[in-house]
Amino acid sequence: MITGATSGLGRIAAFELARQGYRIGTVARSHSKAQALITDLKAVTDKPVDVFYADLGLLSDARRAGEEIAARYPRLDVLVNNAGLHAFAQRINTEGLADMTAVNYLGPFVLTEALTSKLGASAPARIVNVASEAARQAKTIDPAKDLRRTEPYTRRESMSLYGRTKLMTIMWTQELARRLDADKITVNCCDPGFNATGLGRDLPGSAVLQRALNMLKIGDPRKGAGIIVRLATDPALAGTTGGYFSARDARPLQCPEPGRDPRVQRELWDATAALLAAHPAD
Repeated sequence: MITGATSGLGRIAAFELARQGYRIGTVARSHSKAQALITDLKAVTDKPVDVFYADLGLLSDARRAGEEIAARYPRLDVLVNNAGLHAFAQRINTEGLADMTAVNYLGPFVLTEALTSKLGASAPARIVNVASEAARQAKTIDPAKDLRRTEPYTRRESMSLYGRTKLMTIMWTQELARRLDADKITVNCCDPGFNATGLGRDLPGSAVLQRALNMLKIGDPRKGAGIIVRLATDPALAGTTGGYFSARDARPLQCPEPGRDPRVQRELWDATAALLAAHPAD
């Protein structure tokens, strides 16, 4: 199961996993893009391709998608939380949460929570969370406040805020690893490097920039997709959990400060649980 598989890194990873024999499922918002993915995957697999339509920026949608996925399959081997958003101006969703925080961190947290039992029953299973080198841009973190921040910000300020959501992803990955039985489920995250994908689609001129980067062979997304697939399938990483890895030869990375201390990671977990309790399932 791969979120955000209709474009960019997720799409490339979906094709590679399909070639390896996996049945592919994805969580997507766009019906047209999802149908295009299904059509194109038919060239490399004869297995069904399943789509669960949801906006992962809405906690209610993420919960529903998780429940639907768990009900659909007898087993789930791999969950890849890949969908991401870099919003260059503040956007508040209908649940009153900052869209970038919800899409990049809270939605994946909720989806994973809904699928943990199914993954555990399918042991050995793997969770792969896509983080970013941008996490180093976050110089501070106050979990209880940062999860709920909805004030406006500028395009320049967006990078550190985007980085904070990716720092949260790394922190959550490492705390989740401590809470799971590694004999049943491993969870790791990665920095896929710079990739010329649609992540910055809200930036004016991003389509032109992406075409130029592609022509110059800068930001090849195949490298970023490669580390995702490796963490999902490589037998050498079967017993590895709680790691943060670079797209460059799966080099281990440290969680950036200020999120490295396990006590702060637990604080983020507790603050997230408190926020989710305030947004119960419909």
